[in-house]
Amino acid sequence: MSKSKLHQNGGEHANGLYPIPVSEMRERYLKLYTGAVNDVLRFNYKMHASSLPSEFKPLREEMKIAGQAFTVKGAPDITTDGEFELRARMLEALPEDSVVVWDCTGDKVTSQWGEVMTMAATRAGCRGAIVNGIRDTMSILEQGFPVFYQYKSNTGMLGRFRMYYYQKPVLIGEIIVQPGDWIFGDIDGVISVPKSIAYDVLVSAEQIIHKEVDIKDMVNSGLKPTEVVARGGYF
Repeated sequence: MSKSKLHQNGGEHANGLYPIPVSEMRERYLKLYTGAVNDVLRFNYKMHASSLPSEFKPLREEMKIAGQAFTVKGAPDITTDGEFELRARMLEALPEDSVVVWDCTGDKVTSQWGEVMTMAATRAGCRGAIVNGIRDTMSILEQGFPVFYQYKSNTGMLGRFRMYYYQKPVLIGEIIVQPGDWIFGDIDGVISVPKSIAYDVLVSAEQIIHKEVDIKDMVNSGLKPTEVVARGGYF
């Protein structure tokens, strides 16, 4: 089933109506790893494209990110009228337990995220950012705010890059991210999970983690790989 089809059809937990609080879902996602979530999407839902471009990396290897997507669209642009005001409205609109996801239209020059935006996002309860360029890196680290980025640049975006809108579908690499989709990232990259299946994917990934405990026990016990596979394990 394609991702677009999933969004059209919805699901049992569509529109953010999950059987547990969003905050609890987020904490449970953070206990997973992206490989398990990717496996669920590929094998259970036939979604072979769910990962954001591999250029996105955590600011620190131990950083993990999880939350509902708050999308932002921008591009290289020299106009500045109303730009500060739009940025301010965007920051005020950030909901708790969100992850702000920037579609930067391929920009590789400017920083779209820095110290003061991190401060404002943190106060709003935002849980992290996916963005092309960052600056004020030491301050971001001091605030403990998870950021997945492509490059660092001391060039601010005023007069070089501007936001166009927020909370509309955006294209990140080959992945369409809808507002409210679940974003999960760790040292192996970032993955987007359609909001309509986010809870079910979580539960299935937790089952994988549990099964892998048994597989590791079999390996540690001295069983040969073929014996592990014969008992339902995998490598």
